[in-house]
Parts: sequence; C-alpha cells; structure tokens
Amino acid sequence: MTRISYAALILTTFCTLPPGWALQSSATAASDGSTQSAPSAQSAPVAQPSSSSAPNPDGVAGSTPSGVLKPSLDALEQTITGLQLEKWKKGPVREEAAANISSIQRDLESTLPSLLAAADQAPGAMSKTLPVSRNVAALYDVLLRVVDSARMVAPGDQFTQLQDAMTGLEKGRHGLDDQMQDRSTTQEKQIGDLQVALKTRPVPVCPVTPPPAELPPAKKVVPKKRKPAAAKPAAKPATTPPATSSQPATPTKPQQ
Repeated sequence: MTRISYAALILTTFCTLPPGWALQSSATAASDGSTQSAPSAQSAPVAQPSSSSAPNPDGVAGSTPSGVLKPSLDALEQTITGLQLEKWKKGPVREEAAANISSIQRDLESTLPSLLAAADQAPGAMSKTLPVSRNVAALYDVLLRVVDSARMVAPGDQFTQLQDAMTGLEKGRHGLDDQMQDRSTTQEKQIGDLQVALKTRPVPVCPVTPPPAELPPAKKVVPKKRKPAAAKPAAKPATTPPATSSQPATPTKPQQ
C-alpha cells in the first residue's frame, strides 16, 4: 500500500510540473551523458502536402491535355534523343528514318507545346483540344514509320525502346480521345437538361397595359373680332385757277 502511494505521489508531482521544466531536465540529462531524451513531439517535422495532392478544378487527375499526354511525350522525347543512328545499317532506310526522327523532334519542341498550352487554358473547349488530338495522331504515324525502319536496320535494344515509346504514345492518344468523348457527352447532357428546363418553364405572361384615358376635346379658340377702323375724311380736291385762254376775245354784236 505504501509503495502504491509513493508511486502515485511521484506521478502527481511530475504531472504538476510545468512542461518547460520537464524538457529542460531531459535535455540537461542528455548533455551529461547519463540518459538520452526521446525526441519531442513538437520537434518532429511536419509533413508538407505534395503538389500532386492539390485539388483539381475538374475533379479528375490529369484533366488537362498536358496531364494526359505528358508521360508518353516525355518518354518519346527521351527515346528519340538517345538514339544512335550511327549503329544502324547504312542505306536509304536509315536516311528515311533520320528524316522522320528530325520531324518528330521539331514537332515535340515547337509545334506541340503551343497547342498544348492553348488547350490547357480552356480544357473544356473542343476547338482547342481537337488540334492537339490531330497533331498527336500525325506524330504517331511518323513514329510508326520509324519503328518499322528500326525493325529492319536498328539494333535490337533501340528497336525495343522505340516500340515501347510508340506503345506509350498510343495509350496517351487513346486517353486524350476518351477524355474528349467524356466531356462531349457531359456537355451534351447539360445542353439537353437546359433545353428540358426551358420547355417546362412556364411562359411569362406580359401584363396588359390599359388603353390611355381619353382626353377632353380641346376648346376651340375663337379669334376676337377686331373693330373696324374709323373712316378717314376724304381729302378735298385742290382748287385750280380757271384756265386763261390765250386767244383774244371776240367782240359781241350789240342787240337791235
């Protein structure tokens, strides 16, 4: 009974001590070499979330065309760069393969990146994703001709690398096509639901505007009669003196 009480007293005393004292005591004991303290929970490194666990706006991993095609394109570029054409058998087959390999490199470095950048900015737009799909299809056709040439004149290890790169590109191409198909189906469903919602929506009834109230007839304005102006007195004709004849008067005869 005494042993149990003594142990309980020690445990109670240790629990009531401040946390800083316990950590300081353990560190001091470790520096003396008597004991080694266990790593504190506060000093343990905190795991940082990786960039791959970042939420995707579409909710689908690798939703952008670059996310779908990047693994296969990286593998293809690495394979093309590591080819050693000097080990291939000389002849027109190797020359044709060299021209096709140069075409693939130009496409991977200049043409395809701009198409992918435009498609990544608008992942739901088929007008931006379709050029990427066409370019990858043409790239696959050129790579297929390189693989056929390597089967005839290339060493076995290089032929195997090219064949693996072609298989990966084919998977990436099918993945992009499937993604385009899924998004097209989703957009068609959204358009169909919207059309159904518009059809079932009641047609709004426009309120009938009442006719304008009749205005009282306008009063006729009677012009005021003007008083006739007083007649002015007629002007007297001017008197003219009798005209004097220039002929001499004839003498009158006396009456008998």
